[in-house]
Amino acid sequence: MIRVLMSSTSYPQNIGDWKGLFIRHLADALARRNDIELTLWAPPGEVGATVRLAASARESRWLSSLMASGGIAHAIRSGGLRAVIAPTRLLWYLYSMYRREAGAGLYHVNWLQNSLPLPADGKPLLVTVLGTDMDLLRRPLMRPMLRRVFRSHPTAICPNAKWMVGALEASFGDLARVQFLPFGIDPVWFDVKRNPLGDGVSRWAVVARLTRAKLGTLFEWCEPLFSGKSRELHLYGPRQEAIDIPTWAHYHGPASPEELSRNCFPSATGLITLSRHAEGRPQVMLEAMAAGLPIVASRLAAHEDIIDHGVTGWLCDTPEDVAAGLTCFEDRDTNLRAGIAARNWATREIGTWDDCAARFAAIYGDLCAGRAP
Repeated sequence: MIRVLMSSTSYPQNIGDWKGLFIRHLADALARRNDIELTLWAPPGEVGATVRLAASARESRWLSSLMASGGIAHAIRSGGLRAVIAPTRLLWYLYSMYRREAGAGLYHVNWLQNSLPLPADGKPLLVTVLGTDMDLLRRPLMRPMLRRVFRSHPTAICPNAKWMVGALEASFGDLARVQFLPFGIDPVWFDVKRNPLGDGVSRWAVVARLTRAKLGTLFEWCEPLFSGKSRELHLYGPRQEAIDIPTWAHYHGPASPEELSRNCFPSATGLITLSRHAEGRPQVMLEAMAAGLPIVASRLAAHEDIIDHGVTGWLCDTPEDVAAGLTCFEDRDTNLRAGIAARNWATREIGTWDDCAARFAAIYGDLCAGRAP
């Protein structure tokens, strides 16, 4: 039995909440194992019966308000005093919690910055790295501060996308094992039954937080492509920034996974993302592929890591690329072939959250046994 202390600054209130839902799925899957005893420090939300919570009442209230205001990354980007006060308070709370939870056998830290206050106690450490962490590494003194932490622990650094591995090895490969480790996918997405273009209308879905970086060039490039009645753009997600949504786009607001899997993805022609955000491996894209949707996406490293151009999706640098991708997958036979290829890839390369938990448990075991992961 490995006593795992997991820390995360993102966690959903319930299964219908979009914020940090992947952390809940990971925690649930780890807690289902009989070789792991999980303690979780995270914003308040529903947890499994066997998960022990580590946050004090005061920490829970602060983490809840942090989530409500957009999270720690948003606080840092906002500038001003909040960009200093929020991370300082976070590090202090983490410092106190790590020392309060001295009985932990292994630290599982989500996001690099959450490892900074760890005690130098020599306990095994696994750090999951996401897309925003790569921006964090560009900040002054961040690398040397993290290297100081990793010197004090047997460490595995686990990015959720292959494209991050090279930069992480260059920064920390002499101190830690860097190992790509994908997250999982909820089985509900693999069970989606599709009927695209059944009524002659092409319905393209966008599932994203409404920020300028997440939407990218979506409205500018797609407006001339969605002027007719036979092609529709359906937008799902919370409005996190003051963004004007054009009248030709159908905005549905935030949507739960249940709503998307039942009411959106079955009839959707595919998923569009023209994001310019610092993506790691976007979970919504993995879920769409598991559901059998082709994806039309901007050419980012995070998207190239997932999409096989012309086979499971279409990578775009220009508005003309977007138009070509839409046209390609609006042929029903091509669409269905691409959807099958996407689902097969998701099954083979990603699997479920239980598969993901097994991957993490194997690394836990190696770290605790003193073996290289």
